[in-house]
Amino acid sequence: MNRTVLFLSLAGGLALTALVLGLPQLGVVKPPQPPVPVVVVAPPVPPTPPQPVTATPGSLTMTSRLSHPYIPAGTSEVFATVDLTGAEVPGAKRSAVNLALVIDRSGSMSGYKLAQAKQAARHLVSLLRDEDRLAIVHYGSDVKSLPSLQATPGNRERMLQYVDGIWDEGGTNIGAGLSAGRFQLATAQGQFHVNRLILMSDGQPTEGVTDDEGLTQQARELRAAGITLSAIGVGTDFNEDLMQAFAEYGAGAYGFLEDAGQLATLFQKDLQQATTSVARDVTLTFTLPPGTSLGEVMGYRASQSGNVVSVPLPDFSAGQLERVVVRLNVTDDTVGHTVRVTDLKLAYTDLIRNVGVENAATLSSVVTDRREEVLARQDKEATVYAARARSAVNMQKAAEALRGGRKDEAKGYLQQNQALFHEASAVSGAAAVAADVAEQQATLDEYDSADNDEETRSAVKRSKVKAMKSFGKVGSTY
Repeated sequence: MNRTVLFLSLAGGLALTALVLGLPQLGVVKPPQPPVPVVVVAPPVPPTPPQPVTATPGSLTMTSRLSHPYIPAGTSEVFATVDLTGAEVPGAKRSAVNLALVIDRSGSMSGYKLAQAKQAARHLVSLLRDEDRLAIVHYGSDVKSLPSLQATPGNRERMLQYVDGIWDEGGTNIGAGLSAGRFQLATAQGQFHVNRLILMSDGQPTEGVTDDEGLTQQARELRAAGITLSAIGVGTDFNEDLMQAFAEYGAGAYGFLEDAGQLATLFQKDLQQATTSVARDVTLTFTLPPGTSLGEVMGYRASQSGNVVSVPLPDFSAGQLERVVVRLNVTDDTVGHTVRVTDLKLAYTDLIRNVGVENAATLSSVVTDRREEVLARQDKEATVYAARARSAVNMQKAAEALRGGRKDEAKGYLQQNQALFHEASAVSGAAAVAADVAEQQATLDEYDSADNDEETRSAVKRSKVKAMKSFGKVGSTY
């Protein structure tokens, strides 16, 4: 082989090797290649999840949230929860109070119950200060009163002597007792920011106005006149639905006592609430935009006019918490859209500054086509609050079924509640609802052991108190 042939053979071999290995080919000049542009695709920015909204321009703090900050396209059920808390006022002097204590002294109060009611009244008198006023009213078939007096040392002694002279007799004329209490408060009402009537009864109204509508109308009139009404039921024979309605329409508190020996504690607690009042004439409104409709205001008496739902609330003392849970239906088909679910307004009289105050907030959800996002974004606290309010509906049904002798039906409602809390635990964790599950089991056990009328009536009343607290009436239920 001559040198020329050998050289060409070697050059061909090197070129082939370069082709395979990607090396520059011998003797071949490649034109420079433009760099390949690198395109970085940014991930889509998800909508900012709606957060709980807190507003605090006055003596009440309002914190609102939705159970579902993300909802699927179409129609969804969501729960709006609103927490209202009275301001703490460290070192503030308590408010002077204009108080009327209205005591049932009908025949059914004879003996131990009346003795304990009188002892509780004495304790209440001992807690008053010179700037307070008190009227003492007791009713059976008729009504007797110690006129409203400033609580000076001399007048407090007169009040104690009057209490000693109360005796039991007659029927139960609750309406006359309320009217007398209102009259006594009116004598000095203009001098006080806080005017409060405490009603105590152990039985059903039997004389005077006896229908629920007529009696609750008196509670409405008291509130309209600027007087707060608290109602305390003693024993198991009173009408708990009526007494609860007195407290709700009267913007006060409701208490149930099986043992009259605890009356002094409740009288003292109600006086404490009255003398630390920070807000009155409290109303929460929900304005429903197009696409949102009201399902239910859970556990509260509400009224709706057009797209505005109004919920009257009790007077608030320092630190008092009340919660409102509302079930809403929301419709929106646009994925990625932030939909306004409801607008909130809280209006009240701020007793710290003696001015009217309004707070406002808006709750919104984001529409998504990803079911896993709906579940992952679910608000844990709002989910628990909603489960409690839903359980309260069942608890009320259970109480009525038990009252009607349908124990198995009553227990069925409580078992439904166990399932509700199990469902909520998947979102919030078992620890968040452990106390709720235990309470349902305790109520089931109580229903099982209720073998006579007295025990059944007691279980019914206890269940209704539990329901009120589960709805969110925390500070206004004793």
